[in-house]
Amino acid sequence: MKKNNIIALFDILMKVNPHPKSELTYKNNFQLLVAVVLSAQATDISVNKATPALFAAAPNPEAMVILGEDGIRELIRTIGLFNNKAKSVYALSQMLIEKHNSQVPDNRAGLEALPGVGHKTASVILNVAFNQPTLAVDTHVLRVSNRLGLVKEKNPKKIEAKLVKIIPPPYLQHAHHWLILHGRYVCTARSPKCDDCLITQYCGFDQKLK
Repeated sequence: MKKNNIIALFDILMKVNPHPKSELTYKNNFQLLVAVVLSAQATDISVNKATPALFAAAPNPEAMVILGEDGIRELIRTIGLFNNKAKSVYALSQMLIEKHNSQVPDNRAGLEALPGVGHKTASVILNVAFNQPTLAVDTHVLRVSNRLGLVKEKNPKKIEAKLVKIIPPPYLQHAHHWLILHGRYVCTARSPKCDDCLITQYCGFDQKLK
């Protein structure tokens, strides 16, 4: 896609939603971290249904450790992969207390050293909590960026590297949120709403393939 079209595309997305937010519910960086870990291979909706009770019982790392792995497991049982996620949330809470003074690290190395935190999760935390221009590639970003013609790639890390390179800096901070939301509500996996799409003129997706 030509640079001018990329600018025009993101300019439209910015004007429609100038300050996009994560749809996960949380009150502090620790809760954001836990919510993102829980959201792996699960929907934000399912996570948001479980976390109010979890965060009421354990709003910080100390309380999460006291709650214990079994207590965490019971409160997140409705979320997919809850057994492994309970272990990760308990272990990362311990590590935050022991190595980070109960604070969420503001750097990739510190984040990715935490149990249950991979590259994508770290990118989300750096972007949302610390306002760093990272770009987390989930299934929505993968699908939308390929359909638009921004990339022709299926590997998430290669997609991330390409998007970071081609998206102009003024748009990079919120780019992954715009792409996620566009994929979630307009450019859906099945039956994309092309007739309602505001950026269809810049799109390379063949609507015959819907």
